[in-house]
Amino acid sequence: MNDTHPFQGVLPALTTPFDAMGAVDHASLARQARRLVEAGARGVIPLGSLGEGATLEPREKSAIVATLVQAVGHTVPVIAAVAAPSTAEAETFAREAHRLGAQGLMVLPPYVYSGSPREMEAHVASVLEATPLPGILYNNPLAYHTDFMPEAIAALAKTHPNLCAVKESAGDIRRIHALRALVGKSVALLVGVDDLLVESVQAGATGWVAGLANAFPDESVRLFDLAKTGAEQTLDRFYHWFLPLLRLDTGVHFVQSIKLAQARVGLGSERVRPPRLPLVGIERDTVLATLDAALLGRPA
Repeated sequence: MNDTHPFQGVLPALTTPFDAMGAVDHASLARQARRLVEAGARGVIPLGSLGEGATLEPREKSAIVATLVQAVGHTVPVIAAVAAPSTAEAETFAREAHRLGAQGLMVLPPYVYSGSPREMEAHVASVLEATPLPGILYNNPLAYHTDFMPEAIAALAKTHPNLCAVKESAGDIRRIHALRALVGKSVALLVGVDDLLVESVQAGATGWVAGLANAFPDESVRLFDLAKTGAEQTLDRFYHWFLPLLRLDTGVHFVQSIKLAQARVGLGSERVRPPRLPLVGIERDTVLATLDAALLGRPA
């Protein structure tokens, strides 16, 4: 993958900050994006699962894209996640994101309806055809009950040249090997599961759609760089330190956990939009204990 490819390196999946009234906090969003870029992020991805995209109204999504384009779009690509209950709505937002200055799209399966492979592939194809923007296919069968198999992804990439990358979140490292064998370097392979980062990079992934980067931006970039080129002993020590934090991205309440981590390190608040609610009780105490233990041993 050459160094000019738009989708490589650490590409944080942004959380969406909310103010005390529950509205999107655009000033905090802009600061968050700039902090990530300063740390070395190669792009930002708003409006996905971690960004609580399903709870955002179309006008809010448009405003978020506009804020990010103004804040960091001159430096790195703003890659808007496209998720909607219908193909027509997804196409409309893809065109709107393009109009607002987004430089890429991450295409998710439709919400609510999890159809046959033929239907889901047709949905992705329609969104890709809606604009000339480079696209990332988001494959997360555990969350969306739709599994884009490597052969189907290769076929989509062959017929849609603007399918430039796959965010692979099946949790099976063999998918990276299978995709690499089918698409070579023509499609970027992005890690979508935080606690499989090192294994996926070693298998050939060239980018990471990172969740914990919202709370640990510098460490996320360092881990990715070490996975690519670092000494084995240094990588092992750093990964061992980071893994308990990275696993916060894999639970049912990953949004609340990562936002709690942001609040704990002073890089955001834990406000979420209902039906989500902030963590309480034993679950909250467990996340805080994980955070405190990691912060005590935080590498220089």
